[in-house]
Parts: sequence; structure tokens; C-alpha cells
Amino acid sequence: METNEEKPLFEEKQYLGYNPLSLLRRLLMALFCFGLYWWKTHHGRNGDLFFWLGITIIVISIILLFVLHIKLRVYKNYIELDGLWTSKKVKIDLKNIIRIERKKYSKYHLNNPVFNLKLNGLVRFYTGGNDAVEITSSEGKHTRIGTQKPAELESVLRKLTTPAV
Repeated sequence: METNEEKPLFEEKQYLGYNPLSLLRRLLMALFCFGLYWWKTHHGRNGDLFFWLGITIIVISIILLFVLHIKLRVYKNYIELDGLWTSKKVKIDLKNIIRIERKKYSKYHLNNPVFNLKLNGLVRFYTGGNDAVEITSSEGKHTRIGTQKPAELESVLRKLTTPAV
């Protein structure tokens, strides 16, 4: 059982099925399968395999709406990011944060979901959405966390990192 100190001050769950790029890919594959099914049946051939493949792709897309990709929790002293395929949780100490900035996740609309991707000096966590909160630590490490609730996340982080006067 969690005590009051262990309860998260902010929590967000991001699911794989809501990633726009992955969803677009799956739906285009399903449309391609249904198009081939239509073409084969109108040319006197059996296209049942393409029909069932299209249905399977749509069912998988629906199932992915319930598959958790990232669980983001902000506690009093740290941020915890837990991913689906990782056995290790990522913890970011709030004492080391020197800057918090809300910005667009990327200049592109369609992005792949990533968990703990280190590229060009930036660590990224993203499932879906356009906004992110970028955190800079005292060591100069930049971490960009894609979120559906950027204002709430930024507000909680600012309250926790601002020194009490």
C-alpha cells in the first residue's frame, strides 16, 4: 500500500495505439489488403486471404489502443518513466534539474514511438501528441518527454524544482 509520500503528484499513461505514424501505417496496409481483395474478386479470383489479412490488421490496431507504452509518474523527489519492453525504470532526480521548458516534440507531425532513445545529445520519450517538456540537468543532459498534458506536467515540475523562499 502506498503512503502519502509515495503517491505520484502527476501520472500519465501513453498507449501504443494512439501513435499517429503507426496508426497511419496499419490503416494503409489494411486499405491495401481490402483493395487487393476487391480487385481479385472483380477479376474472378479468390481474394479471401487479403480480406482476412485486412480484418486482422484492424483488430491488431484496436488491441494496440490498450497496450501501455509509457507510464510517466512525477513524485516529490524524482520522475519515473516505465516502459512496456524495458525491465529497468528510468528515474530522473528533480534536484539536478536546472531548466524546464515546454516545446513541440518535433517539427514533424508523424514520429515513431520511442523510449529512452539517446540521439544527438538528447534523450527522448514519446508515444503520441505534439507537445513535450524538455528538462535540462545540471550535468547538461537534455531529456525530452512527449506528453498529452504538457501544461500540467510543466506546472508540477516547476513547483517541485523551484526553491522555497
